[in-house]
Amino acid sequence: MNCTKILFTLALAIGALPSCTRTDASVSGERATISVKGSDTMVILGQRWAEEYMTATPGVTVQVTGGGSGTGIAALINGSADICESSRQMKDKEKADLLAKRGQRAIETKVALDALAVYVSEKSPVHEIAIPALAKIYRGEITGWQDVGGPSHPIILYGRENNSGTYGYFKEHVLENKDFAASTQTLAGTSAVVNAIKGDEFGIGYGGIAYLGGVRALKVKKDDASPAVMPTLETAQSGQYPISRPLYFYTAGDPPPAMKKFIDWVTGPEGQKTISEVGYYPLPKKS
Repeated sequence: MNCTKILFTLALAIGALPSCTRTDASVSGERATISVKGSDTMVILGQRWAEEYMTATPGVTVQVTGGGSGTGIAALINGSADICESSRQMKDKEKADLLAKRGQRAIETKVALDALAVYVSEKSPVHEIAIPALAKIYRGEITGWQDVGGPSHPIILYGRENNSGTYGYFKEHVLENKDFAASTQTLAGTSAVVNAIKGDEFGIGYGGIAYLGGVRALKVKKDDASPAVMPTLETAQSGQYPISRPLYFYTAGDPPPAMKKFIDWVTGPEGQKTISEVGYYPLPKKS
């Protein structure tokens, strides 16, 4: 075989190799597959968005999986996801890693709002909590319900695993980046926290407002002198509820056409209407 034939054969072989990272949604004519991965808080919302978008847009497949915000961000960095769903903002190091790995900047899009609810059993006599007291509970400095208006019984702590955006948000905004008590039982997913609280009248947990079935959300006070605020659409959109937060999509660079159409649909009237139906809060309408 002469040199020209060898070079031609190598070129064909190299061109046939699969790409090791995703740099675009897989597009062929009018068809596309979009991989979405990340926040367990957002997974039921993402799946509903996917179902409705695929119904409205034949030929497009949107695959949604959870695993936690950190897992989704890692998947975006290594190229195994097109869109990361995250219940927290990407860290500077994660953005730098994405740029170094894929040569693309992280593009952030706010897609919904969530009120971080503090769950108790429906049997609990406690109806409100101040953030300083909540912080002391999760740091292990308050250990009995009697210290916050409840019965004389130890408080049983439930929380999320450390790759969760909800865990990170709670640690930063409630615990002021101090450590959780060693007695906190960490569970994989907000639904697991809710299920634990349902069966434990002395338990307390935290997570997205959409998972509220079968448990009760406490009113939350910014401090002892502030009014107690229930997580609602109005208090989340106004910022009155002290632990409300945006929910995000992240892409590596500006999204290509197939992904941009999906993201535009999510942030448009149809996608935002779906948010309320699932139990989250839509973004405030632009004036």
